Order: sequence, then C-alpha cells, then structure tokens
Amino acid sequence: MPSLAITPAAALRMLVVILGGMLVAAGSRAFASGHHRPPIVGVSHIALYTSDPAKSERFYVHDLGALKGYDPETPRGARYYFASAQFVEVLPLPDGPVSINRLDHIAFATPDAEGLRAYLAANGIVVPPTMTRGGEGTQWFDVTDPEGNKVEFVQSGRGGPVVPANSLSNHIIHLGIIVHDRVQEDAFYGPLLGFRPYWFGGTQDDKPMWIAQQVPDGTDWLEYMIVDPPGGRGIPPGMTPAVLGILNHFSLGVANVEKAYTLLWNGDRLAGQENLPKIGRDAKWQLNLFDPDGTRAEIMEFHAIGKPCCSPFTASDPQQ
Repeated sequence: MPSLAITPAAALRMLVVILGGMLVAAGSRAFASGHHRPPIVGVSHIALYTSDPAKSERFYVHDLGALKGYDPETPRGARYYFASAQFVEVLPLPDGPVSINRLDHIAFATPDAEGLRAYLAANGIVVPPTMTRGGEGTQWFDVTDPEGNKVEFVQSGRGGPVVPANSLSNHIIHLGIIVHDRVQEDAFYGPLLGFRPYWFGGTQDDKPMWIAQQVPDGTDWLEYMIVDPPGGRGIPPGMTPAVLGILNHFSLGVANVEKAYTLLWNGDRLAGQENLPKIGRDAKWQLNLFDPDGTRAEIMEFHAIGKPCCSPFTASDPQQ
C-alpha cells in the first residue's frame, strides 16, 4: 500500500485548492485586488433600437402590457416598464449608416453602483471617471465586456414609476446576447462579477449553444448565445437580421404559458405573430414573440416541467 503521508508542500497545494473552491462558491465577492464586490441582484433592462417608434410603442404597451415612461438617458427614447426597476429601453436608430444591429446595451441592477465601479476599476476594467445620475437618485455606469458588448450597472433611486400589475408579466428573468468565446466571457462574468452557472444546452446534446449564467445575488440570468467563429467579435459576417433578432433577446417570466397565450389571443395582441407555445430544450414552456424590428421577446415559464437536455439546473429558478 502506498504511503498516506502528506508533505508540507502537498498540504499547501491542497489548502490553495480548497480556498479557491470556497471563493467560487461565495460568488467571487473578493477578487484579486482584495476589493469587495457589491451585490448584483438581477436584470435592470435591455436597450434596443427601433426603426419605427410608434410600432414599437404599440408592441410594448398594447401587446406586452408595459407602462411607457420618460427616458433620462436619451430624451428621444422611451422606457417600457414591466416593474418599477425593470424595463425595455427603446431608442431611435443612431445617425449614420444603418446597421442590422438592434442591441445597444444590457444592464444589471446593483444597490451600490459606485462601489461596483470602484471594484471593477481596481481590477483593471476601464470604467467612466464618474457616475451618470438621473432623476430620483438613480445612477449608473457602463463598461465593455471582452467581446465588446456594452454592459450597464444601475442603482435605482428613491422610487421608480408606479407600475400597475401587468396581467402578462412583471419580471424580466433573463437577457441573451451573441457570444463567440465562452471562456473569455466567463473570465469577466464569472470570477470577476460572480455570475454562476444555471443551465446550458443546445440543439445537440453534446454541443452547448445556450449558456445561462445567473447573477450572483439573485435568480435572473444572462444567456450566452454561442455563434461562430470562435475567435470572432460582434455580429458574424453574413448573419441575417432575423437570426440576429432571435439571438439578442430578452425574456419575460410567467407562471403559465398557456394562460399567457390565451390572454394575448383574447386581447387581440398577437397580430403578426406566427409562433405557438412550445417546450424548449430546457424543459420549460415558452412562447417566442418579436418586436417590429425583429428582436425576440421570449415568454418563459419560471420552472421546467421535466428533465432538461444537456445539463441539470444548478441554481434556483426565478420566482414571480
């Protein structure tokens, strides 16, 4: 039988491994710099461009039931609220050549935006020199992730708009963006920001294409929509607007997709929509709708009805 004696060097290596695992389990609150990472508690919003503001307003207000509000970031834009601190921001197309891209940025909520800005700066991330401030004490800043996606972190103020209960949904449960290199993005969203695995899957069991990374201090998540080439950045050459709109998306959580579809159907809120409810590869009922510029609004149940493909769920489901 080989000796079970452990040398001091081996013991030290084991201690390093154990402590490293504890840091990951704790959500990587303290990164290399030793600075404390403030909580990141959920999705704040997604910002999208529109070629027709009137059609977008009808989709978000009439069809999805959101409350239209003023946009302090871009006066020519609008916010469509599903809850007092969750909304879709709709912006006019920027000046210059028209791109097929309809995504401007994604955003997550934190109770301490200034602390998070300082934490990221201490860890080598380029951040703005100061916070941007809006009404009612709201403040935010933005950074760029390794693939060039603009990511905002928002601290809500003393109170957002009073949003009536939405009969469809009051909860944006996840955002999806194009990602080429999972490892590169994981280094940013994982050890640095503390996002943790929730589920992964794809059209083939052995080829993950959709990687769900849950915020460290809540149940909302970011979904990597994996595309080729692996070393690419941004919209792949030759991608159509239709495919792009499927990949860059947001999701509204519901308790029951059948009831949601019935509500939309009876309210004449499905004009121009062709999809029917279905069970996704994650074993959750879903319904895919599209805004006038082709961005997907995924209506998804909070919980799976059975065993998902590819990966078990490794964190708690979102709640209503």
